[in-house]
Amino acid sequence: MLEPRVPAFERGRTRRQPLVLTYRAVMESLRAHSDARNDHLMTASHTPLRSGHRLHSAWVVLAATFVVLLAAAGVRSTPSVLIVPLEQEFHWSRATISLAVSISILLYGLMGPFAGALMQRLGVRRTSLIAMSMLAIGVALATRVTRPWQLVLLWGVFVGTGTGMAAIVLGATIVNRWFVTRRGLALGILTASTATGQLVFLPLLASIVERHGWRPAVLLVAGAAALTVPVIALFMRERPDDLGILPFGGTTNDVAVGESTQNPAIIALVALRDGARSRDFWLLFATFFICGASTNGLVGTHLIPAAHDHGIPEVRAAGLLALMGVFDLVGTTGSGWLSDRWSSRWLLAWYYTLRGLSLMFLPVALSGAETGLWVFAVWYGLDWIATVPPTVKLATDAFGVARAPIMFGWIAAGHQLGAALTAYAAGWIRMTAGDYRLAFLGSGALCLLAAALALAIGRSGRAVRRQPAAIADPSTAALT
Repeated sequence: MLEPRVPAFERGRTRRQPLVLTYRAVMESLRAHSDARNDHLMTASHTPLRSGHRLHSAWVVLAATFVVLLAAAGVRSTPSVLIVPLEQEFHWSRATISLAVSISILLYGLMGPFAGALMQRLGVRRTSLIAMSMLAIGVALATRVTRPWQLVLLWGVFVGTGTGMAAIVLGATIVNRWFVTRRGLALGILTASTATGQLVFLPLLASIVERHGWRPAVLLVAGAAALTVPVIALFMRERPDDLGILPFGGTTNDVAVGESTQNPAIIALVALRDGARSRDFWLLFATFFICGASTNGLVGTHLIPAAHDHGIPEVRAAGLLALMGVFDLVGTTGSGWLSDRWSSRWLLAWYYTLRGLSLMFLPVALSGAETGLWVFAVWYGLDWIATVPPTVKLATDAFGVARAPIMFGWIAAGHQLGAALTAYAAGWIRMTAGDYRLAFLGSGALCLLAAALALAIGRSGRAVRRQPAAIADPSTAALT
């Protein structure tokens, strides 16, 4: 078949057209590839790292925070192995020593909301550096005490203030800033630092006290606090957007709240004023008050002296607390997982009921066979601090993500108020009645009351939520 003839003036154009079209197609393809690559790079710089590629920075910050809270927990658990040695060396009454411990616990709680506000003002890293430096210095100086007022000043006031700045409020702040999903699990891990602190420190401290005296044990704790300072400086970061990433599980719709320039005291007091208008705040405060009265104020402070009264050596009693720490690590982490899936109100009700029954069993375990104490350690340990993840979740639901750390700080102040009153009251009961039986039974009854109160949380329909701007500018809120 013959091809049609093409005029001469068209022949050159016909040959050039495929070359021109090919050149244009190649250039457009390269340009499109370049634009797609730039878009990918821009998107990657603002997208959280997935577990299939690299570890998200949120878990690195969580690990650093765990180390800080673990060391602070070691400081807080130390008085339980010091009561008997101080009593024997200085002939101070147990009530006198308990007074210093109760002041420390009280300040630990009262500092919570102000620490949360300070973290908004100075940042998490600087606040944590100040706190752990205070603990290292205060604990080391406590080895020089010779008078009760010195113990009250150093361990009660100075150390109490430092531990309050490195409390679970720090954990709540980190979790709310760095996590959108898995918040319950992350908070459960951080809360379990208390149990891990006991597991790591108490048996070792009790052994050192028995062999070398109480001062080397205290210096060991001071050294542990000092070692956290470089960890904070190297690995703790303020917010995900400082690294150009989103929180773990977050999207671009999750807007971060900036640091406040206002006075931390004003921020904390305005939050308290707003919280006082909420029924849920007082229910959470009351249940957490009882939580403190049944944990670190009672068992955490007085179990070793109570065991000593029944002829159980301090090292073995410290081993009981360490065993509780093992099961609390499991229970608290599991509680965080459950709080992501189950009703936090019902979880709290179950936790307080089981804890109350275990405390009512404790006098029987102390005066009976040794098996009873191991049963108590497992039973009580599983929900020792398991109440924290559901309590934080309920506070976040009631007051919003931005304000939750400060509001939880006030709720935690109730926890430490209950712990402080019980720490002193249990020492007084021991001094007047001769044993701790009434203290354990009374605390168990309070836990059953807390279980009933927990079921009423979140039913009022009144929650005090503020926009993030209200947190950043509390002076405006103070005028409303």
